[in-house]
Amino acid sequence: MAYRRFNQNLTERLFWDSGSIIVMVYALIPVAWIISLSLKRGADLNDHRFFPATVSFEHYQAIFQDPQFPAALWNSVGIGAISTLLAVLLAMFAAYAIVRLEFPGKRLILSGALAVAMFPPIAIMGPLFNLWRQIGLFDTWLGLILPYMTFTLPLAIWTLSTFFREIPWDLDKAARVDGATPFQAFCKVIVPLAAPGVFTAAILVFIFAWNDFLFAMSLTSTTQARTVPAAIAFFAGTSRFELPTGSIAAASVVVTLPIVVIVLIFQRRIVAGLTAGAVKG
Repeated sequence: MAYRRFNQNLTERLFWDSGSIIVMVYALIPVAWIISLSLKRGADLNDHRFFPATVSFEHYQAIFQDPQFPAALWNSVGIGAISTLLAVLLAMFAAYAIVRLEFPGKRLILSGALAVAMFPPIAIMGPLFNLWRQIGLFDTWLGLILPYMTFTLPLAIWTLSTFFREIPWDLDKAARVDGATPFQAFCKVIVPLAAPGVFTAAILVFIFAWNDFLFAMSLTSTTQARTVPAAIAFFAGTSRFELPTGSIAAASVVVTLPIVVIVLIFQRRIVAGLTAGAVKG
């Protein structure tokens, strides 16, 4: 019996380990290929080798010498940071009100938030394009921040409401008995306890804004507000006979690296935020 159980456990472990290795290899091969292309010399891009024969940083130098890439990088950082700050701030108040207060239509608001999160952004692109041009928001930071907040607020509200629901209601009452106003109790007691959820929501919102291509491509026309994912589409070679493969690969590595670092550092908080409330003891 013990021998059979040992074999069963060994088989399951081999199954899950081999499956994990296959998934990791499948996911990492394109990343390794992009990094390899970015490190090849321009003359070696079509040598059909996976690893570069000679490591070169000429493509990285080229993209930073191109004025549009540093401008796009600055736009991505600024627009992503402002969208994250505003979305998380509004989501904290909304999630707290939904969890703590009793009012009619609470479930309807949560359902509506979930419906907005599931709504395909391409469906509103045409009307949004015309509206933004008429009111002067086309090709501006605010013209991207508003749609980013619209589509990330529901996710932030759902994430934060799960964390607020787990905080004992008695702590809020105790703070008010000690003389704190409702706003002081929220800021000094509730928010610090929900810090992991706030952090998780901020990371998810920033990743959405950082990776967006549809809004950045449709609602911008110059380097004034164009972010990196859209700017890469406008890369051109040094001549009409040269493809910008190396420059695109180098820019992709530069724009991917911050997200990979953030996810690796805070992966436990992200998983905790996405699974909080999934299991109740």
